[in-house]
Order: sequence, then structure tokens, then C-alpha cells
Amino acid sequence: MKKENQKNIPKHIGIIMDGNKRWSKERNLPTLDGHTKGYSKMKEVPRWFFDLGVEIVTVYAFSTENWNRSREEVNYLMKLIRKAFTEDFEEMNKRGYKVMISGRMDELPGDLPEVCIDITEKTKNNTKGILNICLNYGGRAEIVDAIKKMIKNKIEVDQVHEGMIRKYLYNNELEDPDLIIRTSGEQRLSGFQLWQGAYSELLFMKKYWPDFEETDAKLILEEYQNRQRRFGGNN
Repeated sequence: MKKENQKNIPKHIGIIMDGNKRWSKERNLPTLDGHTKGYSKMKEVPRWFFDLGVEIVTVYAFSTENWNRSREEVNYLMKLIRKAFTEDFEEMNKRGYKVMISGRMDELPGDLPEVCIDITEKTKNNTKGILNICLNYGGRAEIVDAIKKMIKNKIEVDQVHEGMIRKYLYNNELEDPDLIIRTSGEQRLSGFQLWQGAYSELLFMKKYWPDFEETDAKLILEEYQNRQRRFGGNN
């Protein structure tokens, strides 16, 4: 699929990367092996979509609810995230990705908040594609945080409208996702991009995230091209 010959390419794709633990369980592997495999897949998938003409890929890396998992699993996920932002950072930078982080960064452990700020600063001028990582993120938490900022800034009642609320969302300059994908067969958003995804097309895949392949990216775009988006009007 050559992007110059394609029409109706989604500009922004959101991905709920689900199924790592079940992938491990079905293979009688330790749970953490699934996260390792899922992480290696996350490093490749944005490039597949960018090469097809997508401009923004938002991935759900760690939710505000994920802190309720076992301490071992949470600690391992934090180590993987830190590895991505330090040891593997140069690979993303060389590929020209602009990395953005959406979520409550200040609540992350250790020096991760500073690491997040550093990676976004160092890649801010890259132009090969935007990789937006939802980290310690929840759609409800995002809206709550937006309201708190509005109150702190003394926004008056008659100033509150959709545009004003959007102004206070995380990385508000990003356009809404045209398409949201969830792997593993689960059919729910689990708090992902609740405000932004109001009119996103949804696609649920049965395969687990570690099994996602480059051919899946192409098939997903073909599926999107066969849909007619509607935004509540008579179209």
C-alpha cells in the first residue's frame, strides 16, 4: 500500500494495546514475558502506520487503574517505560518521531516525570510522525484535571463551552482520533480518549497485542477506507 495512492487515510489512530497477559498465559509463559513482547511490538507499530500515511499514533501504555495490579507487575511496567524513554529513546529520535506524553506525569515514580519532560523536549521539532503515549492516563481523570485547571484559572460559568474544555485537556493541540483500535477481543474503551473519541470509528480485533503484525496495519486502514463517518448530522 503506497500512501501517495491512498485516499481517506486516518490522520490520527488510537490504540488500546490489550492482551499481553493472556498471550503469556496461553503459551504457559510468565506474565511479564507478555509485557516484554508487547513492548517490543509497540516500538514497531507506529512506524508501520506512519509509513502508510497516518500522522499521529496514540497508544494506551498505562492507565490510572493499572496501579491496582500486583506490585511486581507495576514495577516491571515502570522499568519497561523507563527503558523506552532512556535506552531506546535514540531509536525513536532517529526515526524522527515527535514524542508526547498524556497523563498525570507528576505522579510517576522516581525520575520518570523528568525523563518524560526530557524526551518531549528533545523530540519537539521532529516531523516524521507524532507518537502520543498515554501514561498514567484515564479519560475521566483527564476531564477532572481540566476542570480543576479551569477553576484555578477562575474561568467564569458563561465562559465554559466545549472549546474551553478542550483547551485544558492534555496535549490539546492534537486532533481527535479518527479511529480507535483495541486488540484482544475486548469491546470497550476502558477510559481511553473519552472526550476526544466521541466520534471516532471503533475497531476491535480478536488477536492479542503481541501478535499484531504489519499486515494488520494495512488491513485496518482498508477497513477504515470502507467506512462512511458520521458526526450526528443527516449525512
